[in-house]
Amino acid sequence: MNRAAVQKIISIQSYLLLALCLLIFNSNFAQATVPILPGAYQTQTYFKWLQHKNVALFANHTATIGDTHLADTLLKAGIHIVKAFGPEHGFRGKADDGKLIQDNIDPITGIPIISLYGKKRKPTPDDLKNVDVIIIDIQDVGTRFYTFISSVQEMLEAAFENNKSVILLDRPNPNGFYVDGPVLDTAYKSFVGMQPIPTVYGMTIGEYANMLIGEHWLSKEADSHFYQYYAQHGFSRYLPSFLIVRCKNYDHNSKYRLPIPPSPNLPDMASVYWYAGNCLFEGTVLSEGRGTPHPFCYIGHPDLPKNLFAFTPTPGPGATNPKLNGKTCYGWNLYASEKEVLATIHNQLPIQYILKAYALFPDKTHFFILPKQGNEKMNAFNRLAGSDQLMQQIQAGLTEEEIRASWQPQLAAFKKIRKKYLLYKDFN
Repeated sequence: MNRAAVQKIISIQSYLLLALCLLIFNSNFAQATVPILPGAYQTQTYFKWLQHKNVALFANHTATIGDTHLADTLLKAGIHIVKAFGPEHGFRGKADDGKLIQDNIDPITGIPIISLYGKKRKPTPDDLKNVDVIIIDIQDVGTRFYTFISSVQEMLEAAFENNKSVILLDRPNPNGFYVDGPVLDTAYKSFVGMQPIPTVYGMTIGEYANMLIGEHWLSKEADSHFYQYYAQHGFSRYLPSFLIVRCKNYDHNSKYRLPIPPSPNLPDMASVYWYAGNCLFEGTVLSEGRGTPHPFCYIGHPDLPKNLFAFTPTPGPGATNPKLNGKTCYGWNLYASEKEVLATIHNQLPIQYILKAYALFPDKTHFFILPKQGNEKMNAFNRLAGSDQLMQQIQAGLTEEEIRASWQPQLAAFKKIRKKYLLYKDFN
C-alpha cells in the first residue's frame, strides 16, 4: 500500500473518531440541558379528562406549571374546580410545621379549601359528594416523615372508598437518587410514618402510590373498592379510574433542584438534603435550626462546647416559636453548596451529627424528649426513626458503621418490593 493510501485511511479514521467524539459530547450536553418536566406540564395527557367535570384539587403552593399555580391554569382552561384540599403548611404553604389549619377560602382564586391538617386528615364522603375527579399534585422531598405522603395515602383511600377517579400528576423526588435508613416497624405507625419503608425510600409520589395500591397497604375498604371499580371501569371514555401522569426527562440518577421551597423550613437544597437525617433532632432537646437562616443545617444546644459554631434561634416565617428561642446555641453549621453537601452525605442517610451531638452532650438522660405520660416508647424520636432501635443503638454507643450494618437486611427486602413499582430508570 502506497503512502498516499495510508494517509487517506488515517484521515478517514481521524474523521470518524472526531465525529464519534462530537456525537458523545452533543449527547451528554443534550442530557445535561434537557429540563425535567413534572407531570403537571403534560396538559395534553390529562386536560381531556377534566372537561365538563367537577374537579377537586389536592395540592399546595408547589403545584405549578412554570410560575403559574395549577389552579390558575385549570381555571383559565375553563375547568370547573369545586374545591381544594390542603395538607400540612396549608394550600399556600405558609403555615408553621405542625400548626393545625382551619378550612377557608383561597383569597386568590375564591376556591373553598378543606384542610387535611386540622380537624381531620381524610376527606369525608360529604366532602367528595359533588366531585367527579380528584387531581393530586404536590412536591414531596422523599423522606418517610415528611407528611405529604401520609396525606396522599389518606386522599387515595377517601377517593377509592367513594369510587372517585384520581389523576396524580407526578413530580421528581429531590432525594430520589438513593435508598437508606431504618425501615419503619408498623408498631410505631403514626402520621410521620404510616408504612414499612426506610427513611429515604427513593420513589416519586406516583411510584409510592403504585406501591400503596400494589402492596394492599390502603384501607381494606379502599383496596376492595379500587380493584372492583378499576376492573369494571379502567379507562372508560369518560374518566380513568386512576391515572399517573409521569414526569419527562427524569430518572433516579437525576439531582432535581426544587424550583420552589416545599415548606417554610426547607428553603434551599442544602436543607432538603440534610433534612433526611437531621429531622431526627426534632425528637431531641437540640435545635434543628428552625428560626435560623438555614434550618436543618444549623444544629446545636446551649450546653454543647462553647468552641463550636454559635447561633441563636429567633421567630420568623414558618417558625413563630422555635425551639430554644432566643438562646445562644453551640454546634455545627452544615450549610454549603449543593455539590458540597451531596459529597458529604455520599448517598447515605446523614446520621453522623446525631451521633456526635449525643457523644458531646453532658446530660445524656435528657438528650431525647420523652413524653410526660403515656407510652414512653412512642416518643417523637422513635416515631421519626420508625422504631426504638436507633435510640437504643445511640445510647449503647454503637458506631455509625455498626448502625448502618443493622439496616441492611430490611433495606434489601424493601428494595425488592420497591423495584416492582418504579416508573423511571433506577439509579445504578
